[in-house]
Amino acid sequence: MDRDFLIDLFADFGPVTIRPMFSGYGISADGTNFALALRAGLYFRADEATIPQYEAEGSTPFQYQTRAKTVTVNSYWQLPARLFDDTEELGEWARAALAAARRAAVKKRPKARKGAKKVATTKKAAPRKAAAKKTTSKKTKRNR
Repeated sequence: MDRDFLIDLFADFGPVTIRPMFSGYGISADGTNFALALRAGLYFRADEATIPQYEAEGSTPFQYQTRAKTVTVNSYWQLPARLFDDTEELGEWARAALAAARRAAVKKRPKARKGAKKVATTKKAAPRKAAAKKTTSKKTKRNR
């Protein structure tokens, strides 16, 4: 898949940013990555709310092979092939993938620890003094 094809494919979804990633492209909207276009196909971000939709279509999660094993990435699922001909429905799936990616981003945000004190960040640290260079004159060396 090339960039122009992907831009046309997401026309009903809205503007997307397409950046080179791995052996293909990462696709994002509003700064949130929600799809991967790789040699093996187009994969959308999925979570517990959207995975049943992919399973019902017979889709599989993204997998890649290492020397030792096959790694399955359950957060990205292959887009059903029939959606390549229906860009309107593909746009709906893309919106669901973007929502799943946003939910995942919220889960990743660090939570404040109970009882932790807030540290004021308005104070600037004092500048460090540069280490003074030791210079010895010829005169000092002779007197030693």
